[in-house]
Amino acid sequence: MDYQKKIMDLLQGQVAPLRFDPQRGVEFIDQRKLPLEKNWIKASSYEDIYHIIRDMVVRGAPAISIAAAFGMALTFDSSLGQPDQAEVSHYRHELGRARARLASSRPTAVNLFWALDRVQEAFDAHFSKIAENVLRRADVHQFLLEEALRIWAEDIESNQAMSAFGAGYLPDGGVLTHCNAGALATGGLGTALGVIRKKFHDSGKIHVYVDETRPYLQGARLTAYELFEDGIPITLISDNMAAMVMSQGKVQAVVVGADRIAANGDTANKIGTMGVAILANHFHIPFYVAAPLATFDLQTFSGREIPIEERASRELTHIQDRPFTAEYPVYNPGFDVTPSSLISAIFTEQGVIEKPSRESVAHFFAKIMKSVPQS
Repeated sequence: MDYQKKIMDLLQGQVAPLRFDPQRGVEFIDQRKLPLEKNWIKASSYEDIYHIIRDMVVRGAPAISIAAAFGMALTFDSSLGQPDQAEVSHYRHELGRARARLASSRPTAVNLFWALDRVQEAFDAHFSKIAENVLRRADVHQFLLEEALRIWAEDIESNQAMSAFGAGYLPDGGVLTHCNAGALATGGLGTALGVIRKKFHDSGKIHVYVDETRPYLQGARLTAYELFEDGIPITLISDNMAAMVMSQGKVQAVVVGADRIAANGDTANKIGTMGVAILANHFHIPFYVAAPLATFDLQTFSGREIPIEERASRELTHIQDRPFTAEYPVYNPGFDVTPSSLISAIFTEQGVIEKPSRESVAHFFAKIMKSVPQS
């Protein structure tokens, strides 16, 4: 299948965090500069991808997974001066080294590890069936590139499916979202913003309150930009205004994305999400999470075991590399964990988990497994 064409057909001009061309390679829009500047950064190696993920050129769990898949493919780019041919064991060793490096870029987003494992498994499954022990580097590169494109296309389709499931849950009126769970955080369309886009397309009766999302301002810089460009009515608010707009009856629902969901439904998302969930619970406002199945980490018992990345202190003391305060001691966790008891439902590409708990999550995945045809 021509996955590059499929991606273009799925996007239909929608903004995306990356672009690919066989001649130009893979490039990422620098989300640190948006919306004031639109710069593209080319990646030529897995080390480039490591820095693109680590330095938040690309961010959002699904987009990070797509970037990581491309990083694995770029391990074997024939333009990097490596031998044209080698044994399978040599390629497997190189891929393992790339995987370890990419895995260290952002520890909280479980989609990253899912993508790395999937590419590794695809490599092992495909090349273990080939009789020749010596392979052309270009063939390995092309195979893994196709796997990265496949992951990208599947993510867009996943967003479309979860948006269809979730849009019916949103009432007419005000919807608040935190951080950016839109096209820029995924392969295109978005998770939480995909649900919002679908609701707007279906009824038009929606107004989005966008948390600015300190300290990195993903809401102010990215979510507001995406929704405004789509013609969806928005109001940008600072994070400490969420309680006020809720108390005034302006918000009828909250929908956010996720970076990791534990087996009991506890959900890690951008710092500040837990506070929004607590406020929504206080004002009896439904709080929804939109995330693909790859975001679930069923090996993690609860949110207490989710590793929380701590970001650089400069994110709190500087704006665009300009200091606005002295160099005080800083605590800067990149994420917090919302207890499942505060979540009304989780929207996925396979359906909706209402009132998430250990039992309801387990039941949902058991039902999915039963529906998968046995080979």
